[in-house]
Amino acid sequence: MTQLDAPPPARPARQPMLTDRALRTLDTIDGSTLDEMRALRDETERFMQRYKFGMDEIITKLSILREEFNQAYAYNPIEHISSRLKSLDSVIDKMRRKGVEPSFDTIRATVTDIAGVRVTCSFVSDAYRIADLLTAQEDVRVLRVKDYIAHPKANGYQSLHLIVEIPVYLSTGAHPVAVEVQIRTIAMDFWASLEHKIYYKFDRQVPESLLAQLTDAARTAAELDTRMERLHREVHGLPREPRNDGPVEV
Repeated sequence: MTQLDAPPPARPARQPMLTDRALRTLDTIDGSTLDEMRALRDETERFMQRYKFGMDEIITKLSILREEFNQAYAYNPIEHISSRLKSLDSVIDKMRRKGVEPSFDTIRATVTDIAGVRVTCSFVSDAYRIADLLTAQEDVRVLRVKDYIAHPKANGYQSLHLIVEIPVYLSTGAHPVAVEVQIRTIAMDFWASLEHKIYYKFDRQVPESLLAQLTDAARTAAELDTRMERLHREVHGLPREPRNDGPVEV
């Protein structure tokens, strides 16, 4: 038998989308209940979609600033922009930890970090500059500021956290959406990434010796930021110590 005469390979058996148990359960649900489930699914998708659009709006604003700096100036304070959208399961888990019954209204009022954008800069002064440029835009409303650069956490964590509200314009009108924006230097981002991996590795039960080393590494990273910015300003003939009052915490 030649290859042309050989029978076609057998196709793998298709796996059912639902188990027998799930199919039996589905058979017990009446039509009106199914309609309610579909409506809830659609409303949930629309709810999460608004946060994605709000996140996209902030990314667009930052990307425009980044491109403007690339075209008009010799120096760009934005090194990198990244984003993430929490899963619905993660949001519900957070509500349960807070002891709050999850509903669309309570989620909207309680959880402000569903949509998150992170901006990485070269220097500390860049972080404040980007925060000022973003929050000065008319459609960006500042809800809360946590300045962990001026006031690091006990473990050494540093970053500038902004919770901003931005309108998302849909066919149904304008929908205000909260977005968390984290702005930090490359050194701060490297430290935070390492800390996250260590906490994940030890399931948040990190040995004291490692915690002490992490805190010491945070101090080293902060010293590096200071030294590199001082060098940068000296090379470019800028004032040695930039004026920076930082954003007001609210």
